[in-house]
Amino acid sequence: MNSLFEPNTPQAPLAERLRPKTLDEVVGQSHLLAVNKPLRLAFQSGKLPSMILWGPPGVGKTTLARLIANTADADFIPISAVLSGIKDIREAVERAELTLQQHGRKTILFVDEVHRFNKGQQDAFLPFVESGLITFIGATTENPSFEVNSALLSRAQVFVLNALSEPELALLLTRAQQLVAENVTIADDVREQILAYADGDARRLLNFAEGLFNAAEGAGVTAIDEAFLQTTMASKLRRFDKGGEAFYDQISALHKSVRGSNPDAALYWFLRMIDGGADPLYLGRRIVRMAIEDIGLADPRAQGMALEACQIFERLGSPEGELALSNAVIYLAVAPKSNASYNAYNQAKAFVAQDKSRPVPLHLRNAPTKLMKALDYGKDYRYAHNEPEAYAAGVDYFPDELYDGKNFPPQFYMPTPRGLEGKITEKLAHLRDLDRRALDKKAKK
Repeated sequence: MNSLFEPNTPQAPLAERLRPKTLDEVVGQSHLLAVNKPLRLAFQSGKLPSMILWGPPGVGKTTLARLIANTADADFIPISAVLSGIKDIREAVERAELTLQQHGRKTILFVDEVHRFNKGQQDAFLPFVESGLITFIGATTENPSFEVNSALLSRAQVFVLNALSEPELALLLTRAQQLVAENVTIADDVREQILAYADGDARRLLNFAEGLFNAAEGAGVTAIDEAFLQTTMASKLRRFDKGGEAFYDQISALHKSVRGSNPDAALYWFLRMIDGGADPLYLGRRIVRMAIEDIGLADPRAQGMALEACQIFERLGSPEGELALSNAVIYLAVAPKSNASYNAYNQAKAFVAQDKSRPVPLHLRNAPTKLMKALDYGKDYRYAHNEPEAYAAGVDYFPDELYDGKNFPPQFYMPTPRGLEGKITEKLAHLRDLDRRALDKKAKK
């Protein structure tokens, strides 16, 4: 077994030692880096735009930024929005100006966690991006539409990076094994647990593998099995039970317990995963999904409560934040269930995808100019607030071709009789009855 650390020779972490040196060594992101894909073409052209790399941790954002700098033969200046401020930005710009004057080289300024910069700090980049002094590359784990200023966002191309798949993680684990533990074997079930623990994060995988290989070397172990894994790295693998049950099986059990209106089982699976080391905010996102998909409009408060629980955890951390999440789990489990809005969304989406592009009916168009009024924009529009019950009975809001005047147009949303949707069902039935009466009255004229 090759030693991770030679005497008196400091070694970089395994993740750093395995950092790709060329584009072809990069694992994952084939949707951006494969032949004729956007980033590959940008690399090949040498004309690299300013960009935002958006994706979860450990998917290669920093690696890609470094490779871009090497490809473009540019000076690479990395700064972290967590640790840096306007002073660091100013120093980076001064260095870029000096590099251009003395060496004729451009500068790539890489800003990690760019969403952590405030508006003023983000605005500080704009004149230098516009002048071409720097090529800006920002990395973020947050949606740039919400976290990056629109002015900066409009000057940068956004590339979305995906979490690594298990086959991609398996390739990285094999590379790590060949580099530092070529004489060590890993049992198949252990390998599966390691890959699942990484959860799409290459850095997490390699850091864990480094610790595991160190432990094996120290113990003189050449075959890593379930027993060795549990005794040496159990604190990091508690999210998996001793039978090796997959992480996502437990997520499925939690979701199905909530859907099945069993608060005790839902709470059990939630706390089982918390005890096993699951990321509470990951569970929070799944809880929000349950509120949207399985409760919907039967109890609209469920979605708000799930979102608030996530915010509380972000504000308070553990253990109080976990209590807020558990409250949301119990509430969702006992709430009335409906997937009517979820089904309506999917049906409407499928209908729109296969249907042709239809014009907006004239009576639904705005008419802010005289020309538009002359073209009958907005003609015969009935303002609902001026109608009895604030409802313009008999008015159609679909494109003209979807309604023949006799049959009602497509109906995607079919509310259930449960919870608030019971009231919604009654309200819609009443409004449709008003439509029928209005249409019958119109037909008799």
